[in-house]
Amino acid sequence: QVQLVESGGGSVQAGGSLRLSCAASGAASGYTFSRYCMGWFRQAPGTEREGVVIIDSADNTAYVDSVKGRFTISKDNAKNTLYLQMNSLKPEDTAMYYCAATGLCLARFGYIRATDFHYWGQGTQVTVSS
Repeated sequence: QVQLVESGGGSVQAGGSLRLSCAASGAASGYTFSRYCMGWFRQAPGTEREGVVIIDSADNTAYVDSVKGRFTISKDNAKNTLYLQMNSLKPEDTAMYYCAATGLCLARFGYIRATDFHYWGQGTQVTVSS
C-alpha cells in the first residue's frame, strides 16, 4: 500500500511562488518509486478534481494548459519525493492540491485522468490572494 504525504501548501499573494512536496512510502512488491507514474491534482470548493500535471517513469510529463509555463513537476527518486514548483501564482490556482500515484498513466500521450490513479494523499491547501 503506497502512502503519500503532501506538504508545502500555504497562503501567498498573486505572483508569488510555492513548492509542494509529496513524500511516498510503501511501494508495492517489485515496484520502486521511480517506476510509478506520479501526479498533482487540485480541487477547489464546488468544483471537480482537476489534473494539474503528471510524470511517468520515463519522465514524460503532461500539464493542464492553465499551468503551462508556470508550474514544474519534478521528482527525486533517491528520496521518494515528488515536487511541484508553482510560480506566478494566480487566485484561480487556489485549491486543495493532492499528490497521486499509479502504475501506468498516459503522460506520454498528454492525457491526465484521475481515474488512472490508485493512491492518493490527504492534500495540502494552496490559497492565492489578489
